[in-house]
Amino acid sequence: MSERKAGSWLPILSAAFVLVLLLSLWAGTLPLSFSELFAVLTGQASSPTHSAVVLKIRLPRVLLAALVGAALGASGGAFQAVLRNPLADPYILGVSGGAALGAVTAIAVGASSPLVLPFAAFAGALGALGLVYWVAQAHRGSPHTLILSGVMVGSLASALLLFLLWLTPSDPLRMAIFWLAGNLALADPAWLPWLALWSIAAFLLLWSQSRALDLFTQGEEVAADLGLDIGRARLMVFVAAGALTAAAVAQAGLVGFVGLTVPHVVRLIWGPVHRSLLPASALTGAVFLVAADALARTLLAPAEIPVGVVTALIGAPFFLYLLRKREGGR
Repeated sequence: MSERKAGSWLPILSAAFVLVLLLSLWAGTLPLSFSELFAVLTGQASSPTHSAVVLKIRLPRVLLAALVGAALGASGGAFQAVLRNPLADPYILGVSGGAALGAVTAIAVGASSPLVLPFAAFAGALGALGLVYWVAQAHRGSPHTLILSGVMVGSLASALLLFLLWLTPSDPLRMAIFWLAGNLALADPAWLPWLALWSIAAFLLLWSQSRALDLFTQGEEVAADLGLDIGRARLMVFVAAGALTAAAVAQAGLVGFVGLTVPHVVRLIWGPVHRSLLPASALTGAVFLVAADALARTLLAPAEIPVGVVTALIGAPFFLYLLRKREGGR
């Protein structure tokens, strides 16, 4: 796909993001007309209640959903490229589980500040990636073995999480059970600047590896022949994608399948050039998760579905479709 054709999708994705953002700010248990919503956003609202609900409750949550969706979308696109497998994503590779284990461990010891929690999640994510890669080395790091290793590491992380929750039955850890299902309800405006800075830095590092990701999709032997330092490039991608996953998990818990579905669909539309694919996956991930969160808040209102349940209901059938298509093509 040409860069001109790919670039034509940027205005469409940007418009979709603005539209879904406004719809998510409008949707909720408190009924608002669109004119009342725009009055709040332009500072002309006559109701303090409307202003408080939109600006202090819904807006931080929508922004958090956008940042988390962008982080997961971009990291999923990177993992799929470096492993040459459309079934790869942070959730399936065990990275999300490792990040969750690191974050919950930090909560258990009372270190849950906006600065400490992402680093704890990052350490857990890198630990999971390291374990997956170490196990897969027995089979020369084949993408298929990496996927299977990721599933096993994710299961191990889940078991350790359950053990930790059982071992320390404090209120914060009981709250973590709901958080681990994927939860955006506890969005704290104080966390958003830190999450944004962390995510932007990790994304820029990942984006700097766009050419390496393009070469990875051609196979490691071809990439090495073209002068790519395979070990260094893989490490850079894993660190950057792991950092993005850690930021998302530290704030929203285990939100699965965003990193699987979004990059795969974007690649079909946007093309395989990662200089465009990564920002497109980030923006589409933001659109997807903001929309999923709006559904989570409104489908059974006033009750709320964890957003991770919504993304799983969409992503799991898509994963099975990809798996069947992949196996059927052999």
